[in-house]
Amino acid sequence: MVSEIIVDVTSKEVSIAVMEDKILVEFQKETRNESYAVGDIYFGRVKKILPGLNAAFIDVGYKKEGFLHYQDLGANFNTQQKFLKKILSGDRKNTQFSKLSILPELPKDGKIADVLTAGEEVLVQIAKEPISTKGPRLTAELSFAGRYLVLIPFSDKISVSSKIKSNEERARLRQLIQSVKSKNFGVIVRTSSEGKRVAELDYELKTLQKRFDDNVFKVHKAKAPSLFYEETSRMVALLRDVLNPTFTHIYINNEDVYRNVRDYVSLISPEQKDIVVHYTGELPVFDHFAVTKQIKSSLARTVTFKYGAYLIIEHTEAMHVVDVNSGNRSGKNGNEPEEASYNVNLAAADELARQLRLRDMGGIIVVDFIDMADVANRQKLYEHMTSVMSNDRARHNILPLTKFGLMQITRQRVRPVLDIDTSETCPTCFGSGHARPSIMFTDTLEEKLDTLTNKLHVKSFILHVHPYVYAYVSKGLVSIMRRWRWKYSRNMKIIPDQSLGFLEYKFYDADKNEFEVNEKVEIK
Repeated sequence: MVSEIIVDVTSKEVSIAVMEDKILVEFQKETRNESYAVGDIYFGRVKKILPGLNAAFIDVGYKKEGFLHYQDLGANFNTQQKFLKKILSGDRKNTQFSKLSILPELPKDGKIADVLTAGEEVLVQIAKEPISTKGPRLTAELSFAGRYLVLIPFSDKISVSSKIKSNEERARLRQLIQSVKSKNFGVIVRTSSEGKRVAELDYELKTLQKRFDDNVFKVHKAKAPSLFYEETSRMVALLRDVLNPTFTHIYINNEDVYRNVRDYVSLISPEQKDIVVHYTGELPVFDHFAVTKQIKSSLARTVTFKYGAYLIIEHTEAMHVVDVNSGNRSGKNGNEPEEASYNVNLAAADELARQLRLRDMGGIIVVDFIDMADVANRQKLYEHMTSVMSNDRARHNILPLTKFGLMQITRQRVRPVLDIDTSETCPTCFGSGHARPSIMFTDTLEEKLDTLTNKLHVKSFILHVHPYVYAYVSKGLVSIMRRWRWKYSRNMKIIPDQSLGFLEYKFYDADKNEFEVNEKVEIK
């Protein structure tokens, strides 16, 4: 399997596509002004105690207060609060972390009202981003994630990933970490640490400990509520979790992001630094690698796959519902309907596993497969679904089919499901209901070019149009595009862009910043 990462950086957002054998399997978008990110740590204040829910609302400086349940306080919450209060008091001499004494753990069946009071200041970490009308889910058990290890301050426990099956390797890693970690730090050993040398793990452990040490005393100068520690960008977090020897290229269309990613890959995997490539082609990077087309075909409500069958994916407040339809496939003899249903269901399971990763669907997913009478086929389908989801990094649980042919899946949800509208506004009237003759479209474009070059005196720019329009204006020896260049600007470029509607267009300056062409240029 050959894996690639394609990164599209614009002034408003960063889009990341993960490809496996040229097929889109993961897609993430991160706006430049996102309020929350999983892993961010906030210095917050208890707003309200909810005894009935055994939880509290925490003010972290945003319109939606965070939700902190008693079970998410962590076993060593009292130790953490003791240390925090010492820092806030300004007594830095007596707040050496290594000399901190660990207090008894919180009882598992305790009450939050016995631990927290309204107005109290706490350090909390985002565990789940706000979803729908709910605020972020918080945890007070802080963690600092690396590629091989996760550092847990205020603890002394060492846990090894259950995915590492070898008892000898588990014992080696546990003994190794025990010998190098500092006091009052717990460690979770991730699956990717299997087989790694002492030097690599020791270096990352010291890096994570330094990250904690460099940030923890900043609380003394902070005022609740405020951001205390910001997790790495989604791009870096994705690389930290997925980068492995199967990746052959990471294409990035922004020079600054390219340099940052190359530096990060050089740090965590020096032998792979050359796979990071700065994309400088004229076509949009997602168009060049056929990502745009796959997004539009894969993220709609109806998704087709093999045999002419298709999935219908619906999202409700409580769960996701997926319906499997056989389409135009039908059996021709007595035994074939069962076999046909079985084959369609297997293919549907393959596509569903991809869709779960692609849309980052979480929570409860109910799948209505095509009915099968053979119990053995139902069991094989369950086993196949379990197998194809084994590569999914999100924690999940799959139940066998019910007697009604329904499969229930739960999948870890830490951020809202990716919801991309693949429909387009009417390319003729743009939703107004009144259409200008389409034959006049090139005249409209020419008016814009005349305004841009003769009134605003902009000579170097890029015009993005739909590929069909591009084909029309570039056809012939003396094409419309060539005549425009002669008449208006030799430095004008016209680029086909699959993300645009049929009669939609966009202007960009030389630095690829989009602007509107009115009497006054408006940079977006």
